[in-house]
Amino acid sequence: MKPTLKNIGSQVIVLTGASSGVGLVTARKAAQQGARLVLVARSEGSLHQLAEELRDHGNEVITVVADVGKHEEVGKVAQAAIERFGGFDTWINNAGVTIFGRHCDVPLEDQRRLFDTNYWGTVHGSLAAAAHLREHGGAIINMGSEAADGPLPLQSAYAASQHAIKGFTDSLRLELEQEQAPVSVTLIKPAGLETPLAMHAKNFLDVEPRMPPPLYDPALAADAILFAAANPRRELFVGAAAKAFSAAAYHAPHTFDRFMRRFMGRAQQTHHPAGPLEDNALYGSGSGLQERSGSHNALHSCPYTTTARHPMLATALVVGASAAVAAVYQLRHKR
Repeated sequence: MKPTLKNIGSQVIVLTGASSGVGLVTARKAAQQGARLVLVARSEGSLHQLAEELRDHGNEVITVVADVGKHEEVGKVAQAAIERFGGFDTWINNAGVTIFGRHCDVPLEDQRRLFDTNYWGTVHGSLAAAAHLREHGGAIINMGSEAADGPLPLQSAYAASQHAIKGFTDSLRLELEQEQAPVSVTLIKPAGLETPLAMHAKNFLDVEPRMPPPLYDPALAADAILFAAANPRRELFVGAAAKAFSAAAYHAPHTFDRFMRRFMGRAQQTHHPAGPLEDNALYGSGSGLQERSGSHNALHSCPYTTTARHPMLATALVVGASAAVAAVYQLRHKR
């Protein structure tokens, strides 16, 4: 059964990781469009502050303090949504963390904790969402990364979790399609975003880490999420760099590996000495209600991201660009 999704203003949306970064931007944008919201994060204070902000603008909001890595706490989120609103239409698995450091320097317990949040948080949320939506219809949207399609030195645990999220999301989609359940399942794969992710990371480097450029404004990811909540899509890349990353890793893996080996290590490192190791959000909540990291170099628009929402137009552009490249190549060889 093909999913039929409501417009955002008619939806109840469950959103994890709502207190910072993409989650915070998405919450505010969804509220502006009139959605009723179930906001989830580990920080009670940040959730309360955000809820009051949105209620002051007339939005219906409830908050649930939960660690998405714990199955029973995610179950309480679904129950709270059903008790307050009678159910939900879209569930967005957005909570995520990362760790910077060489694979041999990152303790296994920290890697497992990262998987608890990134992978198991996505699984717990998807299972809770599917149990409700297979009867009522709606959308499951999982926040992934370009790292789902290729390696990422100095963030090996994060890259591994993104590969796992992609495998689970794609398999979940197939199984729901086999059941003919009216559920859309979308994987969002952004390039680097100008969010506090690196600031909240646990860092085993000698210097402060950073997200490698180019960076995109998190509003582009929020727009993609809300588009997928109303328009069934298999996956959406955010940022042309994410699509290029994926294509290069797939079509030219050896060249891609050489590039990553040469440039990506230092691209993720600043020249500032590392701060205290315990200053991170791996096990607890980070600084709340911060949408962006403060960088002024983020890209605020991306023609590729806009056209990618419309597959026929995107295909036409890709075919046209490929034909142009082929024509130039042939002309050069005729000379």
